[in-house]
Amino acid sequence: MAKIGSVMTPVGRKALLLGSGELGKEVALELQRYNIEVVACDRYANAPAMQVAHRSRVFNMLDPEELTNVILEEKPDHIIPEVEAIATPALVALEKDGFNVTPTAQAAYLTMNREGIRRLAAEELGIKTSPYVFASTFDEFVAAVKTVGIPCVVKPIMSSSGHGQSVIKSENDIENSWKIAQEGGRAGAGRVIVEGFVNFDYEITLLTVRSVSGTTYCEPIGHVQVDGDYRYSWQPQAMSPKALESAREIAKKVTDALGGYGIFGVELFIKGDEVIFSEVSPRPHDTGMVTMISQDLSEFGLHARALLGLPVPSIRFYGPSASRAIVVEGDTTQIEFDNLEQVLEEPGVQIRIFGKPEIKGHRRMGVILATAETVEEAIAKSQRAYDKLKVTVY
Repeated sequence: MAKIGSVMTPVGRKALLLGSGELGKEVALELQRYNIEVVACDRYANAPAMQVAHRSRVFNMLDPEELTNVILEEKPDHIIPEVEAIATPALVALEKDGFNVTPTAQAAYLTMNREGIRRLAAEELGIKTSPYVFASTFDEFVAAVKTVGIPCVVKPIMSSSGHGQSVIKSENDIENSWKIAQEGGRAGAGRVIVEGFVNFDYEITLLTVRSVSGTTYCEPIGHVQVDGDYRYSWQPQAMSPKALESAREIAKKVTDALGGYGIFGVELFIKGDEVIFSEVSPRPHDTGMVTMISQDLSEFGLHARALLGLPVPSIRFYGPSASRAIVVEGDTTQIEFDNLEQVLEEPGVQIRIFGKPEIKGHRRMGVILATAETVEEAIAKSQRAYDKLKVTVY
């Protein structure tokens, strides 16, 4: 029997959120709806989830000693990784001592590192992926590019939102791509993956929920990326019945291998009826922010419910929906969002402003959500709202 006691008392439950960005913020809010004490952690102060959590901790989550000390001090009932930049081997050790990691420490360890999840999918589970080679040095990198062939995609084995990612279109790009990958990795300079191009019609995120009810799937999400970072997403992505069935089979195979309870963002390439595995995140996915308007339970609500050991018997999908990321460029702590009355003048439009405290370069600062009769109309509506938004960087 699932029990939740009074918040911030000996009979209550405590969740330690490792990563406090916009996705972590929504998870924190959903957990609080179940009377869970939330301690939000990140490498910088005043991160979005910290603004709504009961308490916050600022430290280097890549430092295994710091991470271990915080967990031993807090003694949380749930440890919830929300970013890649975590010393996951420390979580594996702590889980052996009885701590509960979402979905499991091994899942966090494998998926926070592109090498771990790629080898699991391709080499252990026999799932089709893009061709790939890993490299730790520049010489190995040059050899990897030669093996995979040009054009190819280069990514640090630990990064997110497109950081450190580039495309090699000719031999002249090789040296610069290595530099970009070394500067963009979440854990600093290090190992990279060189991936061959996949001939695909479109790519999807299939949000897959593992709970006490079994495995449940959201409607497939289509998306557009720019420099590896998502700009639009929509739901549902039209697919053939055969492709959808194959996508669900692959998602279940991967998530069953990872284990635990929670939501997984399974990224897949689709070519006709063929499905090719790309990546998986054992947590809410940025493209899945569209679910904040498209479903009765958003990906964040589903994650909270599943990790707390509560049932997810069904997911009610409302209809065609879209999201448009608000990406801002600058170097400041002062950002102003204006003309909101025009942004929200059409029915079926919502906006979320994340509350990130600063910008250095470009950063996703919010999202516009829209519903309509068709996916195409929802995308167009979200773009119209975005075009009306005025952002001033001081």
